[in-house]
Formats: sequence, structure tokens, C-alpha cells
Amino acid sequence: MLTTLKNKIQDRLFKDQDFAQFTNLPQVEFTPPPSHIKADISLVWAMSSAKIIRKNPLEIAKQACKIIEQLNEVQECTFLAPGFINIKLTDSFLVEAARDRRLKDRETDGLQNQEKVLIEFVSANPTGPLHVASGRGASLGDSLVKIHRALGIACDAEYYVNDAGNQAELLGESLKARAQGKEPPENGYHGEYLIDLAKKIPAGLPESQYGRFAMEELIKTQQDDMKAFDVEFTRWFRESELHKEKALDKILAMLKEQNKVYEKDGAIWLGTTSDNDDKDRVLVRKDGRPTYFLADIAYHKNKFDRGYTKLIDILGADHHGYVPRMEAAIKALGHKPQDFQAIIHQLVHLIEKGEKVKMSKRAGTFITLRELTDDVGRDACRFFFASRTPNAHLNFDLDIAKKRNNENPVFYVQYVHARICSIFKAAKEKNLEPLAITSCENLAPQERALLSKLLWFKKVLNTCVKDLSPHHLPAYLTELASLFHAFYDACRVIDDADINLTRSRLFTCQLVQERIAKGLELIGVSAPEQM
Repeated sequence: MLTTLKNKIQDRLFKDQDFAQFTNLPQVEFTPPPSHIKADISLVWAMSSAKIIRKNPLEIAKQACKIIEQLNEVQECTFLAPGFINIKLTDSFLVEAARDRRLKDRETDGLQNQEKVLIEFVSANPTGPLHVASGRGASLGDSLVKIHRALGIACDAEYYVNDAGNQAELLGESLKARAQGKEPPENGYHGEYLIDLAKKIPAGLPESQYGRFAMEELIKTQQDDMKAFDVEFTRWFRESELHKEKALDKILAMLKEQNKVYEKDGAIWLGTTSDNDDKDRVLVRKDGRPTYFLADIAYHKNKFDRGYTKLIDILGADHHGYVPRMEAAIKALGHKPQDFQAIIHQLVHLIEKGEKVKMSKRAGTFITLRELTDDVGRDACRFFFASRTPNAHLNFDLDIAKKRNNENPVFYVQYVHARICSIFKAAKEKNLEPLAITSCENLAPQERALLSKLLWFKKVLNTCVKDLSPHHLPAYLTELASLFHAFYDACRVIDDADINLTRSRLFTCQLVQERIAKGLELIGVSAPEQM
């Protein structure tokens, strides 16, 4: 309904005699007003169109308000310097719009429904348990996949398993050392998890197969970790599949045929400096061994060949240099720059009693994701990870994550869902059911503010897709929870003296509960019925 209203306002503005003469006017965009503005919708259209119309934005806003106020859906339209337009909706339209639960008739934001998106994330080497940083990448990727799907965008999740190369051999040497009670080689894997793994070595297994055995066991461990973290992948794609299909040879031949590679010092190179890389990159070493980069190019071609139209790679903080070369490779494959996007998520610092937590002995060099979830719970992990934009460092406060009060944001939001469940339980005991729609009469200011906030749920999800970050959603849920607490404190929901008002407010509670539950689901957090 907001989209319909936006289009109606835009149509009226563009046809007005003061504005119709101008071409290429900016589109009308709705944004939530600041908390101190008593309105439901804000527009910056007057300011964004000022250069084209060649008038003071405040004058444009004044004229726009006269036009917008004529609409039946609008109760009041005001303007503020330097040119903000603030709209207060009629109570009847606000109530009707707030109850609109549809998500899949989303605003496109330049993204079309025929898109098929593939988000690859985590993709940790199968040489050890998953660490906390992998958990952040997992939360980010899984939430984005869920949000894309909720909006009707075809989206799959993929984990790329690097099961080729010499790391299996080094892992085997490290496991052999642990089995003999020795320390692994200096350049090997030193985590104590290999001590437990050594105890599982099948009798009679040749030492030459230790590496492959360890890798397969660790892949199972990573799959178990992801399942426990409530992250599902459409496919676990193995690098070894590319080698079996001779995909690296085929992609190299294609690049040679298109004159996109050259030979130097006995190696084969792809010229990536023309695409903002700091140097050209080797595809095949002078001894004939392919590089990981060649395998990555073959892998991304495989993604496109499977019908995906947009590839999103979620990478760790140490992959900044990887992005320009991969962008160059995508271009070499004949695809547009916007067909590929990399998200670099920054580090996670675990804080306890004001100090950084030291590394885990079992992992060797890092805290495992399993250790963190065992300590604070999956819900806190998922909510905290989703709460920050990926390009910012995350200070994860373990003490706050363990609290069972309003200092803990996930508890604060979940408590609203549990409280509404308790309200419904009490209402059921009195044989009270919600109305089919909230009554437009007797709307308390706190209830009106709550309904106004409900308008923006779908817009928030679209913003998450546009920014490729779910952090807008926890912020929205926290603000919605705050407004519900204010509503609950000021407005009696179950009032025996006014059954109609009770049923109306029960419906408002139902709308809030649905948004809270759906929002938590999209970031992988449970919505408990009691706490």
C-alpha cells in the first residue's frame, strides 16, 4: 500500500502545472521520519529536485504539500527547512497499511524478479573447526539468503570446499604427528582438535590417506557446526569437482583463445592491473601447477553456467586484495561488473569483563564458533552478528550477551514476543479473539506510533538487500520493541469494560507479534512464547 501511495503522490507532483514542464525529475522516495517529527512519512523530493526546477527547496516543498494534502490517504502534510516534507496519514489508511503483510510484491530497487542470486559464504578451509569470524560470515550470508527469499528473489546459499591442493598432505602430516604423540610440523596445524581426531583413525589406514581422512572428518564437523548454528546451504560445492571436470583446463583454454592471458617467466598470467588490481596475477605457475586463482575463476564460471545471474561472495577481513582480481576475472568471463559483488566482513573481538578474550587452546589460534555458541547461546550470537554492518569491526560483549534483562538487545526483542503470547493466553481464557482489523477509533498516541512503525517492515528488508547487510533489521526490531513497551505501559490491552477496544488492541498486538517473529526468523533467532 505504501508503494501505491508513493506512486500516486509522484503522479500528482509530476502532473502539477508548476512541475510538469520539467523532465528527469527525481523519483519520490519514502523514508521514516525522525523520532522528534510527528509524522508517518518523510520526503526529501523537494531538495533532490531543486536543481532541476531551479527554485528554493522550501518553496518546492510548500507547493508539494498543497498537492499531497488533497489525497484522501493524507491527514496533514507539512514542510520544514531546508525542504523536508512530512506526511501524517489518516488513521484509516494507517491501520489498513499496517495490516498489509505482503512482502513479495516488493519495490524492485533496480533488482528484477527474474534474478537468480547465489550467495557463497563461510567456505573455510577444511583443516580445522570453524572459528568466530566464520560465524559472522555464516550469520551474514544466511540472513541475506532468507531476506532475499522473503522478498520473492530466487536465492541460493553455497559453501565452497577447498578440498584440492597440498593442504590435505600437510593436514595428514600434522595428524600423523599427533597420532605419534608429537607436535605437528612448524608449518602444520597445531590445534588440539587433531589429538581427538587421531584417536578416530581407522585401524590399518595407510598413512598416505591420513590427510584425506582428516579432511573428510573436519568437513563433517563444519557441516555439524553450521547445522547447530541454524545455517543451511543449498549445496556444498567441492573444488575437486572442478578438477574432475577439467574445468581449470577449459577456462584456461578459453582465456587463451580470447587473448586475455600472456606468458612471462615460464608462468601464465592474467592481466588484472587494468582493472584496479595492484599487479597481474599468475594462473599457472612455471612448474605447471594451477593457482587457487585459476580454480576460483573456473568456479565462478561454473556458477554462471548453472544459471545464476548475480554472484555474491562473502569474504573474511584478509581478502581485500582478492576483490579487484576477481572483478577483473568476472570481466574476462564476459560478465558485467554488477553481476558480481564481494562483501568483506571485518573481525570479531570477543570482550569479557572489559578485556579481549584470549585464544582457544583446542583450536590452536582462535576461538571456535562452537565454543561461543555453547557459552552465550545461538540466539545471542546470531542477533549480535547481524546487528553490525559487515564493514565495521564487531566488539562482541560476552557479559551483555549472557544477561537476561533489557540490557541484552536480543532478550529485549524476544521478550516482546513472549509478552504478547502471554496476552493472547489471558485473552483466550476470557474467550476474546482479535478483531479482523484494528479499530480506527480511540487510537492512543502510543498505539498509533506502533502502527506507523509497522509500515516500514518491508522497506527495511528491501534496504537490507540494497545494502547487502541485515543490520537494518535488528535495529528495526529493537525500535519496534521499544514502541511496544511504551504502548503496553500506557494502554490497557485487555479491558473488561470495553470488549471492542480490547479486541482491536489484540489485533494490533497480533500484527506486532507477526513482525517480531518474522524479523527474528530472518536473522536466525528464535521467537520464544515464554521467557
